[in-house]
Amino acid sequence: MRRLGAIIAGGKATRFGSDKAAAQLNGRPLIDHVADGLREQVDALIVCGRAWPGMEWVEDTPFPDMGPLGGLNAAFLYAQQNGFDEILTAGCDVVPVPELPRNLPDGRAVYIDGHYLFGVWPVALAPILDRHLRNQGDLSMRRWITVSGAQAIAMSDTFHNLNTPLELAQYATQQSQMGVR
Repeated sequence: MRRLGAIIAGGKATRFGSDKAAAQLNGRPLIDHVADGLREQVDALIVCGRAWPGMEWVEDTPFPDMGPLGGLNAAFLYAQQNGFDEILTAGCDVVPVPELPRNLPDGRAVYIDGHYLFGVWPVALAPILDRHLRNQGDLSMRRWITVSGAQAIAMSDTFHNLNTPLELAQYATQQSQMGVR
């Protein structure tokens, strides 16, 4: 079973005020930290919604500015065309990346309770999401979770969604105090 990693990075970062993916954490762009956390869990990695140096990327599908679901839909299309069975998604602004289950026995989608962008999505859901995006006005991840039948899983790992420069600075200070680089 082949797993594709997909970093959802096509957002406008309105709360952040600048390019969140490029924001520096310990001297490296935030998106690079996410990529490092995903690489060990996947067979290949792409960025959805924007180009990023050194990584393969795909445009949101079927249209730009559809939020995270446009990125997930693009990842589904890429996965179908390249022989992947499931997709592990993560936002470009959440660190550290937790380890998610692989090869789910019942073939159902799962996401981390309280954080919808971390999920494992069977590629069999691709036509359902594409149809949903083309026929629905609701682009929320919560609605997609209901439509897809995804199940929430609890994680004991602590991770941080860095939506503002202040949250990034606080996290960097915390990591520095713990001696993490």
